[in-house]
Parts: sequence; C-alpha cells; structure tokens
Amino acid sequence: MKKVGIPQGLFYYYYYPLWKTYFQELGVEVISSSDTNRKIVERGIELCVDEACFPVKVYFGHVCELCACGLDYLFLPRMVSVEPRSYICPKFMGVPDMIRASIPDLPPLISPVVDLSKTDKNYKRDMEQIGRLFTNRSAKIKQAYLRGLEELDVCEKLTKTGLTRAEAIERWEGKAVPLAMDGDLRIGLLGHGYSLYDRVISLNIINRLREMGCQVQLTEMIDQRMMEEQAATLPKRMFWTLGRKIVGSALYMKEHPSIDGIIYLACFGCGPDSLIGEVVERKLGNKPWMMLTLDEHTGEAGMITRLEAFCDMLRRRKMVNA
Repeated sequence: MKKVGIPQGLFYYYYYPLWKTYFQELGVEVISSSDTNRKIVERGIELCVDEACFPVKVYFGHVCELCACGLDYLFLPRMVSVEPRSYICPKFMGVPDMIRASIPDLPPLISPVVDLSKTDKNYKRDMEQIGRLFTNRSAKIKQAYLRGLEELDVCEKLTKTGLTRAEAIERWEGKAVPLAMDGDLRIGLLGHGYSLYDRVISLNIINRLREMGCQVQLTEMIDQRMMEEQAATLPKRMFWTLGRKIVGSALYMKEHPSIDGIIYLACFGCGPDSLIGEVVERKLGNKPWMMLTLDEHTGEAGMITRLEAFCDMLRRRKMVNA
C-alpha cells in the first residue's frame, strides 16, 4: 500500500478530512505528522527563512518529521485561492518551492495548485491527475473526492456544536473530545485557524481561556451568511478569504451584547494580520478588545498574565453595568 504524508500545519485544520478521505478511498495509507512539539518547532526554525511567519516555520518542522516516515509521496498543496474573487496569503503560494529548496532528500511531492479564484477547472484536472497515481478509474477518483467533501462537511458541522477545528478532527477520527463547559464570560477569539488551533503556536490560548471561566466563541461557530453580511459593510471588499471572515466575525460579535470582549491572536511578521487588526480595532467602538501578537520567542507566562487581566477587567465591567 502506498503511503502519503500530510503535515499537521497551515490548512491541515481546514481541509484534512477532505484530503485524508480522498487518499484513503483510493487505497492509500495516510500518515500525518505528530502534534506540534518543541522538536518540530526548533527544526522548522532552523530550516525556514527568518522572514517567514511562525506557522510557516512550524510547517517546515512537520515536513521534516514526515521525511523520516518512509513515504511514497508528500502532499504539499499550493494554496492560492479557495473561493471566487478571494485569495490566501501570498507567502503560502511559495511554500512548496521553499520546502524543495530548504529540505534535502524529500519524498516525491504531490503539489496541486488550489486556485478557485476564477474557475475550478484546473483544480479538478490536478485532482484527477493525482488520483491516477493510484488508479486508472476516473469514476473512482471522482467518488473519492465527493466522499472527501462529505467528510469535510461532517467536521464543519461539529464546529457548530462548540468544538474547535482541531477538536472536530479528533472527534471525526474517533477520539473522545468533551464539549467545553459554559463560563461566566463569553469571549470572541479571532485569528487564523492554523495559529489558533495549534496548541504550541497559540500557547494553548483556547484551553487557557476555558480554564479562566470563559466560553470561547470562534469564527466557525458563526452563521456564514451573517458573517458575510457584516463583512460586506466595509467600503471595499476584502480579498483575503480568512481576513474577510475575521472582520465579518468581529462585526457580528460587536453587535451581540452576549459577547463580553474580543481577542485577536496575530502572528508577528504576518502582513494581513497587521492590516486586519487595525481595521477590526477601528470598527469595534467601545467593545472591549485585545490584540495578542505571538512568535517563536513569546513566553507563555506573559500571555497568561494578559489574559487574566483582560478577564478581570471584563468581570468588573459586568459588575458595574449590572
């Protein structure tokens, strides 16, 4: 049985159920890298250029770990656009080339171009060609992709129950994942999923907030239509897919009194984050707000102190307004 490796980073949290199901339906064994740990982080920092953001550096570490797994192929999609008239961060477009140039002895790469900005014709052609590495039956390839979309939809629905994308994937894979308990505070948490849901990159911010008695509201838990309606109120349409979702979520949270405050988790060196954070802050008005900027040097103790101070401020505010 052929083996395909999928790094547990970047858009893994958005599309892993689709990718894994697609390959498994074609009779392929899928191997994902371990949860991010210190060794993966340090190896990624060593291999990647300094100018890259922290999540990209971590992705390099995951790729390096998979290289020692005896793979037949390594799956590194080139993410350009996942919807019409919108794009992903331009740095991600070059990640497969950066990895080829930086990591020796790579397994053969499967690197489809995911560009749905205008049409899905080329993307479908690429997925057909990938399938033909494992079978000559076009019907089987098409069915494998449709099954992948079905499983992705299952995971998307799990996030509506209060699970993060990472927890939804764990539940989808059969692991026991308890639902988070309600707290006396409800905090909107914004940021890119590949930062938020990686417990090392985010310094486990979601569970830290839950331990502090907070119910965490994430972008995935908001109705897509309402989010898009709020994002459409901007004078100019934001062409970054994830950025538009963050802005739409922030504006939605602003209008709901049940959201006590909003935290934006950004990564140092991320161009879109610096712009989106400024847009969100200007639009929120009097809504309590805090922006946390992280990189590989950020200490957990400092972040916890800031979270505790923010939660204490929100509780005092609720007492005054009660």
